[in-house]
Amino acid sequence: MGLEFLLGVGVVTALNTVLALLLVLAERFLADYGPCTLALNGEKKITVAGGRDLLATLKDQGVFIPSACGGRGSCGLCKVTVLNGGAPLATELPWLKPDEIARHIRLACQVRVKHDLSLQLPPQWLEIRQYRTTVSSLRDLTHDIKEVRLRLVDPPEIEFKAGQFIQFEVPPYERSDETVYRAYSIASPPSAKNEIELEIRYVPNGICTTYVHRHLRLGDPVTINGPYGDFTLRPGEREIIAIAGGSGMAPLKSILLDMAEKEIARRIRYFFGARALRDLFLLEEMKTLEQRIPGFEFIPALSKPDPMDAWNGETGLVTDVAARYLPDASEAEAYLCGSSFLIQAAIKMLTSKGMPRERIYFDDFG
Repeated sequence: MGLEFLLGVGVVTALNTVLALLLVLAERFLADYGPCTLALNGEKKITVAGGRDLLATLKDQGVFIPSACGGRGSCGLCKVTVLNGGAPLATELPWLKPDEIARHIRLACQVRVKHDLSLQLPPQWLEIRQYRTTVSSLRDLTHDIKEVRLRLVDPPEIEFKAGQFIQFEVPPYERSDETVYRAYSIASPPSAKNEIELEIRYVPNGICTTYVHRHLRLGDPVTINGPYGDFTLRPGEREIIAIAGGSGMAPLKSILLDMAEKEIARRIRYFFGARALRDLFLLEEMKTLEQRIPGFEFIPALSKPDPMDAWNGETGLVTDVAARYLPDASEAEAYLCGSSFLIQAAIKMLTSKGMPRERIYFDDFG
């Protein structure tokens, strides 16, 4: 009897899965919503073909919305105000606060364009552009982090603030049958307008990182759009506590280079976490910046150094190391970049040391 029950449940589950798939396919290929009008900020109006999600539809019209996950609904960045878009879907609710729902905020990647829509976007998003670039340099920084330099072709220059990010388009290849894009922070300073540097960590089976690490070659064309984000240095004289790990080095490197060029002198303690010695990189560059920026101290920490590393520096989780240096952080401000685990651990540690939550800055990539 138990086996029959389980078989019955399995059959019902399989039928529901098939029906759901058929509904998705019907929605995508059979539904014809005709032309729809998108009104942007009560001024600009564009006519588009209905049926696709709002994020992709706007992108095709040259209107770019930040999205770290490329439209999969897993980062929560692509928030827009849709005045007549209906209630949020269940897939959106984890990313929306009650007050955002009340203000008609939706995730653009989850809104299907089925009728005319009235949208409110931050004005700066309408200034974001697409750029054609070529790969000018590739360098392995560690066994799994690659430095990618892109030379701007059209337009030939990009204006951005230190700490911002771009979206990198990956064309169809063996791991993906469609164009996808992912967000990467810029590691170079804003003064280098005709070339940007990215530090991209390999993620096993990741569509974009596999393409970059296994397929990207010198001279290849790459399309990007941006810049995005407000992970930028706030003015003032407060001490800066920076905490990062892995490719989270990128935006902080951009901020530090910009500070050195502008001769901004503030006390900065930068705690950088890695697993073992082979995961550390740009140590010489950080030493140089310690000489160029008065008050800057770079503090690397290894969580699990190999015995062969002969490591004499700090050991342990980088947030624990930072905690040992910070008896009181109430007068400082913090800049964080890394995994969600690192960011949440850093926030918990910093607030326990007296730092107000509103003085802790990071890009929330979900």
